[in-house]
Amino acid sequence: MLETVAWIVLMMLSVAIVLCFIRMIIGPSIFDRIVALDLLGITMIGFVGMLMIIQHTLVYVDVILVLGILSFVGTIALSKYMEGGVVIDRDNH
Repeated sequence: MLETVAWIVLMMLSVAIVLCFIRMIIGPSIFDRIVALDLLGITMIGFVGMLMIIQHTLVYVDVILVLGILSFVGTIALSKYMEGGVVIDRDNH
C-alpha cells in the first residue's frame, strides 16, 4: 500500500516539476522565474525523498542537503541581485 502511494506521489511531483520548469521559462516577470526556481528546488527535494522511500535507502540524503542549500542560496542571491544589483557588498574606504 505504501509503495503504491509513494509511486502516485512521485508521479504528482513529476508533474509539479514540469509545471515549475514551464513557469520558469515563460514566466511573465523575473520575480515569477525566481519563485519558480525556488519551488523547483523544493519539489526536487521531495522527489528525491520519495525515491529514497521507494528504494528503502538513505543514500540520497547528501543529495537532498545539497539541493536544499543550493536552492536557498540561489534564491537569496537572485533576489538580492534583483533588489539592488549587487550580491556581495564591498566597502572600499
